[in-house]
Amino acid sequence: MTAPSQTRPDTCSIIVDVLRQEAAALSVMCKAIEQGGPVARQWEAAIDMIDACQGHLVVSGMGKSGLVGAKISATFSSVGIPSHFVHPADAVHGDLGAIRSKDVVMLLSYSGGTPEIVELAAILRNDGVGRLGVSRGDDTHLARLCETHICLGDLDEAGPLNLAPSTSTTATMACGDALALAVAHRRSFTASDFRQRHPGGSLGAMLRPIEELIRFRVGENLATSDVDVPLVEALRQSAEDHAGTIRHAGAVLVLDKQDRVVGLFTDGDLRRLVLQDPEQISKSIGTLMTKDPLTINHNATVGEARRLVAEYRIDEIPVVDDQGRAVGLIDIQDLMTPRVAVD
Repeated sequence: MTAPSQTRPDTCSIIVDVLRQEAAALSVMCKAIEQGGPVARQWEAAIDMIDACQGHLVVSGMGKSGLVGAKISATFSSVGIPSHFVHPADAVHGDLGAIRSKDVVMLLSYSGGTPEIVELAAILRNDGVGRLGVSRGDDTHLARLCETHICLGDLDEAGPLNLAPSTSTTATMACGDALALAVAHRRSFTASDFRQRHPGGSLGAMLRPIEELIRFRVGENLATSDVDVPLVEALRQSAEDHAGTIRHAGAVLVLDKQDRVVGLFTDGDLRRLVLQDPEQISKSIGTLMTKDPLTINHNATVGEARRLVAEYRIDEIPVVDDQGRAVGLIDIQDLMTPRVAVD
């Protein structure tokens, strides 16, 4: 007889089940904290402990918890909290020198009974080093060895087998992220602070101040005009000022007596004017300009400038200083390929 064929489980349904199960575990953790009581006090104590740390936050974990721990340590470092990872097996075999008396050690073991982590916790307790444990419950061996402990709760691992570390590692990583960002918030960590520690990549580019990107500056290579100057004269003066330059700005800034931006006239405005009513070119630039254009502060980030360009569908943004005086002009090409402007 032929064995009856078995229907393979739908792959997408398994994926959805895994994601839902992990999300549900985080939701349960959130509700427990929101209810206050012992769970909320555990988190508050952990935040207090890390914030008061006068050394490094050392993170340690074995296996999958170790991989998660390395990421948690990197997150703390990126938000200005000195941190490094120490493998528990290495620690008890000669690397305890990487942990100093003023450090706080975050020990990760969902079961709370990982031998290498438990041994390290016992050594640190004897040495008087601060210990923050993260495990499934307050009754674990690890919890009893730590002065502060966060309970993740009894979690079922995701997937049909309920074996591979999944829900527990997600909960542990989320715990680390939450602690890092909470302490950073308490310390008033800013986007500028973050950029100093993350200058590279797309994140660093988005946090770069536009001051570094301004290629067209008032008084150097950017045409400006008074409102009463005839447009044709303003354009002629701009062409004379930038004769021989490789590239000029595609706009003229119109300024008042205090050098504040009151208008903007772009190459696009000129093309439309020539096609629609070329005789108006003899009028003053003040009657043809875009009045009171959107401006941006020179300390704003590339990310903020990109948002304005996308939201208002503009190609150029005048840049002003803290007193509202014109500094220069940023165009969309500068924002799409950010680089430091050079003289």
